Amino acid sequence: MKDFPYTESKDTRSGFGAGLLELGRTNPNVVALCADLTGSLKMDAFQKEYPERFFQVGIAEANMIGLAAGMTIGGKIPFTGTFANFSTGRVYDQIRQSVAYSGKNVKICASHAGLTLGEDGATHQILEDVGMMKMLPHMTVINPCDFNQTKAATMAIAEFEGPVYLRFGRPVVPNFTPADQKFEIGKALMLNEGTDVTIIATGHLVWKAILAGKILAEKGINAEIINIHTIKPLDARAILESVRKTGCVVTAEEHNYMGGLGESVARVLAQELPSPQEFVATQDTFGESGTPDQLMEKYGLNEQAIVAAVEKVIARKKQ
Repeated sequence: MKDFPYTESKDTRSGFGAGLLELGRTNPNVVALCADLTGSLKMDAFQKEYPERFFQVGIAEANMIGLAAGMTIGGKIPFTGTFANFSTGRVYDQIRQSVAYSGKNVKICASHAGLTLGEDGATHQILEDVGMMKMLPHMTVINPCDFNQTKAATMAIAEFEGPVYLRFGRPVVPNFTPADQKFEIGKALMLNEGTDVTIIATGHLVWKAILAGKILAEKGINAEIINIHTIKPLDARAILESVRKTGCVVTAEEHNYMGGLGESVARVLAQELPSPQEFVATQDTFGESGTPDQLMEKYGLNEQAIVAAVEKVIARKKQ
């Protein structure tokens, strides 16, 4: 099992803020819109340096999406920012009708996704957003794993023509990917090659998958670990190549098992290579208040849950 050293832990939302600021300095067409959560989205540095390109719409998320769609007609590249729940559930009609349907070049940037929002509770912890967004034609869905990858993804989507949903979060996580990485939309990243099982993870669960890989190695299980930062379009080739070798797969995500990464992987396998699969995800439930660590443990979204899923899927493979 490879080692993944890191020197600090940082929140992925700060990676978004850093990427947005750098875009402001390099691309004059980039503009930013926020729905009364500038500090929480780490958009304050962009606002301070480029106040004429920052638009505070207040608690009016539907208006924000409409404004952003209109700005694209004039050649601007709008980045909208609010919590993931408000970025999707509250404004789904506006995204579908004004952005996705006509392929508008809007970047919907969503923080505080999943259970790790923590104490704010179920009303703010959206676990359905990936499913909602990946079902929209023309929409690209990206869920990076750490600060550096989120910064790189933020900058990459500005060069991509078309609507994008960029999902990130509040908690600090190990910042282990390279600072100088080139982010390639739709390209899976091989973290560790293995032969016994494929673990496919996204977002905050990528680091949990790495921790699980270390535990499994001590048990004599050689896990192949893949970081899927782009859920749509999905890198089907990387998935199939890996599962042909290992014969089974575990998917891991901070999202409902219905509609998420795991379901997309299952579709690929059902069409091309039927294989045993286990899902590390929330089980068709809402969240609740608690610390991020408490919630990830209760809802089975940690390294221990991944290890248990691996042992189960390997047993199924042997049947």
